[in-house]
Amino acid sequence: MGEFVEALLAEARRAADTQELRLETVYFGGGTPTALSEVHLERLLSGLQETLDFSGVREFTCEVNPRTVTLSKAAMMRRQGIDRISLGIQAWDEMTLKTLGRDHAPTDAEETYHTLRAAGFRSVNVDLMFSIPGQSLETWCGTLEKTISLQPDHISAYNLNYEEDTEFFERLRRGQYHVEEERDAAFFHAAMDGLEAAGYEHYEISNYAKPGHRSVHNEAYWLGKDYLGLGPSAYSTAEGRRWQNVADTTRYLEMVKSGVSPALPGEALTEDQRRTERFGLELRTARGLPLTMVREPDRRMVTVLAEEGLLEVQEGHIRLTRVGKPLVDSVAVALMGA
Repeated sequence: MGEFVEALLAEARRAADTQELRLETVYFGGGTPTALSEVHLERLLSGLQETLDFSGVREFTCEVNPRTVTLSKAAMMRRQGIDRISLGIQAWDEMTLKTLGRDHAPTDAEETYHTLRAAGFRSVNVDLMFSIPGQSLETWCGTLEKTISLQPDHISAYNLNYEEDTEFFERLRRGQYHVEEERDAAFFHAAMDGLEAAGYEHYEISNYAKPGHRSVHNEAYWLGKDYLGLGPSAYSTAEGRRWQNVADTTRYLEMVKSGVSPALPGEALTEDQRRTERFGLELRTARGLPLTMVREPDRRMVTVLAEEGLLEVQEGHIRLTRVGKPLVDSVAVALMGA
């Protein structure tokens, strides 16, 4: 762990020496940062602030899994400038947690939540997941009610995706699990209805916030701003290029230690790639997609989808309706003329 932390700091120093960095947000994710010991995590946090200019940082987030944070560690994180926490609870019932392979119990999650609140973080997000195999709508509604009762500042509610090279995908391929769009829509609408009624703004398809607690970092992603990734497998996008670091941790450590950049050859993003990403991301937001992004031959589709009740045009932006939100990917493809 110590060697890993020093490698991250060395990569940060290299970035500071070779690029003009103006940091607005910092996000510790990519797994479980709080799996680091308090000593190692403090070394990383203090080292980064010695290396990079944090004076313009508006938001500093750290992902946390239950059972990895003590009050002492949380207090240290707060002293080191972290002001926002994203807590990976996922569910409040034992069966769903077991299906997801999580190693914490609901009691662990609640205890961790109260520990983070006691540490005084400005904003706490709770991550939830729905459409888990075996999860009923009633169970999902219970998870929403429990979460609302705790009054987090921000809630992320994600539909389970079946990614390749995962056990979930293999079970889907074997027919043990099934994708059911009507079920997904029912879960999605239950979240939207319950969370909006509780005072949360639905500002992105999977994200809800109390006033003043939108994720500044995530909004930057959705708007296509540049970002620098540090660590094994991390992606970066800057000045029209995208690249990824080597994924193997041992190789990453060797390269950084020898003074070699861990970045793999990247690619220049084409106009079509950037346009596709804007459709896929901005249409998900409450702000919506600028109407000017839709090419003239495809403008008729805007009218068609509006007549079907899937979107509306306001202030020069295309915004999804409540009916259209669960169908965001299909709507984006239709508007692109694909």
